[in-house]
Amino acid sequence: MKKSTMIVFLITAVTFAFAQTSSAVQQPTLTPQTSGTTQLFIAVSPVNSQIVWAAGTGGTYALTTNGGNTWTSGVVPGAEELQFRAVQGVSDKVAYLMSIGNYTESFRIYRTYDGGATWHVQFTNHDVNAFYDCFAFWKPNNGIAHSDSFNGVFPDLRVYNGQDWLSISSNMPPALPGEASFAASGTCITTEGDDNAWIATGGSTIARILATTDGGDTWNAYDTPLVSSASAGGVSVAFRDASHGVLGGGDLSTNTSEEMAISSDGGQTWTLTNTPPTPGAIFCLAYANGRRLNNDKYAGTSDSTYDHTVVVTAETEPDFDSGSAAWTPDEGTTWYTLPNVSGYWAVAFADPQHGWFVGNNGQILKISF
Repeated sequence: MKKSTMIVFLITAVTFAFAQTSSAVQQPTLTPQTSGTTQLFIAVSPVNSQIVWAAGTGGTYALTTNGGNTWTSGVVPGAEELQFRAVQGVSDKVAYLMSIGNYTESFRIYRTYDGGATWHVQFTNHDVNAFYDCFAFWKPNNGIAHSDSFNGVFPDLRVYNGQDWLSISSNMPPALPGEASFAASGTCITTEGDDNAWIATGGSTIARILATTDGGDTWNAYDTPLVSSASAGGVSVAFRDASHGVLGGGDLSTNTSEEMAISSDGGQTWTLTNTPPTPGAIFCLAYANGRRLNNDKYAGTSDSTYDHTVVVTAETEPDFDSGSAAWTPDEGTTWYTLPNVSGYWAVAFADPQHGWFVGNNGQILKISF
């Protein structure tokens, strides 16, 4: 066989094999659900396979207690002009909401104890220099809220008792000029175990990860290879254990430079994965294995089959009217698109069989592997 003929044969064989592999992969099941509102949903938080909270614009929240078969939506009194960019579900009765805005009182943290019948303001921002992007919790009463920097300081907050949010700005590492995070889907911060947390940043010359292993008492800052500028950097971060995590981002002003990186040493070093097949900056990513607030795995997920499976959402237009989604079974080596999944801002999982996208016009889409 001639050398040129052999090369063509090998290319054809490899292409055929790849096509066979791609066509053989079992895509997750996607099931649309009805939220009862047309408000934009920006964040979602499964408590377990049955209880899920979502939140978004117009002071809107939604709750299901039967896996999404039915949803109840409502508006927090006094928050009609606010955007909820983060939500943390604790149970069918208890949840936290976090709003964002360009003036001080736009940032509030609410908590409900009765399934949304009443909401209590726990914290109102009175610092004109702070802009809080996201929050995350280790335990139902123990969490952290993260802000953009000002004059080299991150005015972050921590709560121990589920009620009093206190400054830990003196604990944070010095910020780079212009360093900030992005209030995308409330996932610029993630927690793991009793004391580990990671924060994704951008806005400066370097996109970094801020990491703590002692519950926020001390922090380290680590460089990442993601593109960074005033409108670009790390947007969403997730860890499946104390060592292994993923970081996604890009440029949110142009929705380009979609990138994902992976770490195996607790966020100290990062390596870019293969480029996700999502034409647009990664807006949110999540592991499909699911976790509780204390990070115990859900029943049925002791099998590590899905421990490396990551789902990402991306936006393809600056006005966020459209977008795309994809998933990887191996933390970014192999990618598969999710056809016709568009306009979703956030994704989160209770376990591999119970995950939810939320997005434009009150859309909710269940995803099951």
